Amino acid sequence: MKIAIAQINPTIGDVEGNARQILAAAQQAAASGARLMLTPELSIVGYPPKDLLMRPGFIDDMAEAIADLAQALPPDLAVLVGTAERNPHASQKGGKSLFNSIQLLAEGQIQRSFHKRLLPTYDVFDDERYFQPDPQSGDQHNVFPLDGLTIGVTICEDLWNDEDFWGKRSYTQNPLADLADQAVDLIVNLSGSPYYIGKQQVREAMLSHEANRYRTPILYVNQVGGNDDLMFDGNSVGFNRQGELVYRAPAFEVALQLVEWAKPQQDLMAAAIAPAPVCNEAELWDALVMGVQDYARKCGFSSAVLGLSGGIDSALVAAIATAALGAANVLGILMPSPYSSGHSVSDALALAKNLGITTHQLAIGELMQGYDHTLEALFAGTEFGVAEENLQSRIRGNLLMAIANKFGHLLLSTGNKSEMSVGYCTLYGDMNGGLAVIADVPKTRIYSLCRWLNQPDQVAAIMAQRPDTPEIIPANIITKSPSAELKPDQVDQDSLPPYDVLDDILERLVNFHHSPQALIKAGHDEDTVKKVVRLVKRAEFKRRQAPPGLKVTDRAFGTGWRMPIAAQY
Repeated sequence: MKIAIAQINPTIGDVEGNARQILAAAQQAAASGARLMLTPELSIVGYPPKDLLMRPGFIDDMAEAIADLAQALPPDLAVLVGTAERNPHASQKGGKSLFNSIQLLAEGQIQRSFHKRLLPTYDVFDDERYFQPDPQSGDQHNVFPLDGLTIGVTICEDLWNDEDFWGKRSYTQNPLADLADQAVDLIVNLSGSPYYIGKQQVREAMLSHEANRYRTPILYVNQVGGNDDLMFDGNSVGFNRQGELVYRAPAFEVALQLVEWAKPQQDLMAAAIAPAPVCNEAELWDALVMGVQDYARKCGFSSAVLGLSGGIDSALVAAIATAALGAANVLGILMPSPYSSGHSVSDALALAKNLGITTHQLAIGELMQGYDHTLEALFAGTEFGVAEENLQSRIRGNLLMAIANKFGHLLLSTGNKSEMSVGYCTLYGDMNGGLAVIADVPKTRIYSLCRWLNQPDQVAAIMAQRPDTPEIIPANIITKSPSAELKPDQVDQDSLPPYDVLDDILERLVNFHHSPQALIKAGHDEDTVKKVVRLVKRAEFKRRQAPPGLKVTDRAFGTGWRMPIAAQY
């Protein structure tokens, strides 16, 4: 039996468009001789649909789209489609009104429904807000036969609770163990599994372990594409009953590929195995480019604008935007102030030349003087400080928003995770924007990513149409001391610890929830730790007002970050 893996890129809420994607993939799969096709979790609606699920008409639209899709599918192909399905017993038993479901479409009808059993509520996941867990367990509810093959169905989180792999159980049930007890021939998992750096290695290790432990092959299909701050890497995979990798789809790409189940061997046969990324930087680059591309497309933008300061953060964001949208669709705005160094302008222009993007200069000295004059009486008798320093950032933010509004560009903000963590950013200034591209990328990773971009093979690949370009990021941008240029001769380290120290503290504090005492015990200076902890807390109100930032680590300031602002802990 040939099984098609449809790694699609759905748009949240576009049930008709998503149904067309599924139908097109099904027609191609049937033409290739497939008997069964797998699609991702909630594939008819896109993941995560969030509070759209609270609208009854939205649930009706999904049901109608699936019924129409069932009739339109090729007659000899069975398709598993992800949807939200009403729980008919919700009113009597007090449960949630919906199931997170997979429906089996075949012969023009919806043949069966299978419901998700494990509902995650950690990090970015909030399944229990909307869904009832599958009330069935241990019987044939999540199993179906097809051409003599017995197939067990799981949905995303259902396979993330193997105590033998993790050393613990997060749920009382283990759906994989239940299916193995039923002696299924194949387990399929339909997922909407968000990306973070290194996640695929964890997935593959887990799936390999589970396939070998239960001596049952596993086929896993994952959504691809960006939805708001979340990105989905695809990386659909298959493992045979020995736990050997037999299939991997390409990362960050739509794909439709076939895997064959061979009856004599009672196993999955070797199929296409896309190469894994050569390094974390390569993986991160592909993720950020896809994230910008999809956010712009799905929000109706075809072009972007950003401020070019001559610094490394805006340089990286400009390079990502150029790769995502094309050089002709990226506008860089230079806004030098009286505090700007000469290399700020020259480095920004050199970057723009390398990328082939258009720039425009708007000097803001006179605007700063106008603000100073207007505030002169009110600020009389006070010391020059942060309020005055931040004016130039807010002037720049206003100008960028005006340009974005005037020409319909998507404004990209350029702050990194280190700055967002400690509030080294200005509300209504450099935080302005529709998308914060590198808000989850620490400063030290920014440098490593830019150095990777400047390797000859990357320059050749990315700048293939401009072979005369020796580098992407001008060398001086990488080697000079980082500075917000808020006042004469200012550098970031006047206010912050060195970035390698800061990023280590922040990773331990934000990602791993280490206490200040643990950070000090790990070797960090006590005063530095206390200062960073204080800054992280004080900046919470700023982060709450930031644009969505692309999530690339397992702990980001976004959907999954739920810290109070008015708190004293």
